[in-house]
Amino acid sequence: MRQFLLFASIIFVGLLFISRLFYLQIYTSSGHDLYEDNAIRKVYEYPKRGFVYDRNGELLVSNQPSYDVMVIPREVEPLDTIEFCNLLKIDKENFFKTYKRARNYSPRLPSVFVSHLSKEDYAVLQEKMRKFKGFYIQKRSLRDYQTTIGANVLGYIAEVNQREIKNDGYYLSGDIIGKQGIEKSYENELRGIKGVKFIQKDRFNRDIGPYKNGEKDTIPIPGKDVTITIDAELQEYGEFLMKNKVGGIVAIEPQSGEILSLISAPSYNPNLLVGRKRSGNYTKLNKDSIHLPLIDKGLLRMHEPGSPFKTLIALTALQEGAIDEQTSIRCSGAYHYGGSRPMGCHCGGGTRVLNNGISKSCNSYFANAFRKTIDKYDNATEGMNVWSNHIKSFGLGEYLGYDLSIGKKGNIPDGSYYDKWYPDFRWGATTIISNSIGQGEVLVTPIQLANVMATIANRGHYFTPHIIKKIENDTIPSKYTNKHETSIDKHHFEPIIEGLHDVYGPNGTAWFLNASGIEICGKTGTAENFTKIDGERKQLTDHSIFVAFAPKDNPQIALAILVENGYYGARFAGRIATLMIEKYINRKITRKDLENWILTYTLEHEYIKPFLGEPFEINAKSGMMTVEQYESILAEREQ
Repeated sequence: MRQFLLFASIIFVGLLFISRLFYLQIYTSSGHDLYEDNAIRKVYEYPKRGFVYDRNGELLVSNQPSYDVMVIPREVEPLDTIEFCNLLKIDKENFFKTYKRARNYSPRLPSVFVSHLSKEDYAVLQEKMRKFKGFYIQKRSLRDYQTTIGANVLGYIAEVNQREIKNDGYYLSGDIIGKQGIEKSYENELRGIKGVKFIQKDRFNRDIGPYKNGEKDTIPIPGKDVTITIDAELQEYGEFLMKNKVGGIVAIEPQSGEILSLISAPSYNPNLLVGRKRSGNYTKLNKDSIHLPLIDKGLLRMHEPGSPFKTLIALTALQEGAIDEQTSIRCSGAYHYGGSRPMGCHCGGGTRVLNNGISKSCNSYFANAFRKTIDKYDNATEGMNVWSNHIKSFGLGEYLGYDLSIGKKGNIPDGSYYDKWYPDFRWGATTIISNSIGQGEVLVTPIQLANVMATIANRGHYFTPHIIKKIENDTIPSKYTNKHETSIDKHHFEPIIEGLHDVYGPNGTAWFLNASGIEICGKTGTAENFTKIDGERKQLTDHSIFVAFAPKDNPQIALAILVENGYYGARFAGRIATLMIEKYINRKITRKDLENWILTYTLEHEYIKPFLGEPFEINAKSGMMTVEQYESILAEREQ
């Protein structure tokens, strides 16, 4: 019996081993995975990252060689750390900290130990690398920006983090990835595909040559070149005009939705975020709490639209039959409603119809149009829902779907919004009358406002704004060529456009901003500006807003400009709008008086207000300040 049990045990164990081997080698085998084989070392070759060109073929971003010191922790042998640290220009503390991080990531996979060696350091180190087992030098490309403009558009590349590695199996520790702008949005097209060489190792972990004579090796596939829609000359000029100012400019080609310029002020030289100094420069930019240069003001700044929103109030009222072109009101300098404090108006008073309501920006006229639209329905909730849907058909209150990775929805309230806000109160049009002049609960971003003007310029349709114009050997996504129709009938746009054209006329709010030979349609805007200082809500100088398109017929450019703390719309934003339109259409500036004025005055004294904790001498008079005056005050304060 004992012999039988022994024999049965041997048979059982043998069958168990055979079954397991069959399962591993026959049933579940998917072939020899070279990437998991510890006897084979993988050496990656990084492809050339795709170049970036502007719409006119000007090279904006190319590549430059870079050298990284890589480490495979399990292959590291005892070394002279002092000599190695001196060669790498790092201290011993940094050496052990970096080595520990690499070992925690993976003992057998390569990690970046020191990145972005200079050519000189590479030449010195290459001769001595044989002394430091487990370390090797890997060549890759760094970005080489051929321009100093468009940092927010171009973006930057940096080392992947753990989340990015986890989300995409393509990346390994030390790889680089696009972090912002075009670099992030078109990372898959720009990055190319890594090549890999498989090196066979012996039992002593020494390289003995290519695995299977290199037949499994792959070569890197270069990234695709891309052409973006930005006009580099226009972008540079816009950034020039926004010097000493905070805000954003978005310019769109109405007939295609292509973004001609996307300016965030103040900007910075994109080359600051390249190489070994990138981290320090990024920290410095990130700590600038006054100007916030890393925040894209054209995409992320949400603000009240102010008077440009009146165009949509009018279009909705026309569509709903609440008004027509001849509907008139008498403005007394204020709009009175329901015994509440009247809404002030600065149009000068008099009889207002649609045309001069727009050109003179009469608050009373649009408050009346808004009220008639809502009151047309049996209850305010229904009226607001209809109104809200019309406004949203222009791309407001939602993400526009453009091909940049950041943005905000803004806010277009509907009936349910106010039902929740006033659960025990019978609200109506007069309760929310501030929406009629682009204040209240309405919030937009500059790119949304620019898209609204492109839509009006097109007489009722728009194309999703986008920044990609061409991809090498590929086509751009079809969603950027599809037309989006608004809910407003086409014939309602003509009287609105006439009113916008008359804004530049003798009696319009932008009468002094005309550009010779160009028929411009525009609208001034002013938005209230609040901040919190020591927990208390304080009102600061209003934002200057201006929207425009030109020419009036067959428009080539539509734009929105936000100059934070810029007083009223025509003062800063309006001047910049005229200059940007001239620059794009005529490629030259005739209104040198406007240009000189913009470059003479600064708004830096406005931006520093919340951070002073004390009155700012000249600013206490609420006057504007020249660049020279501001610099003089700074010099006095430093003494």
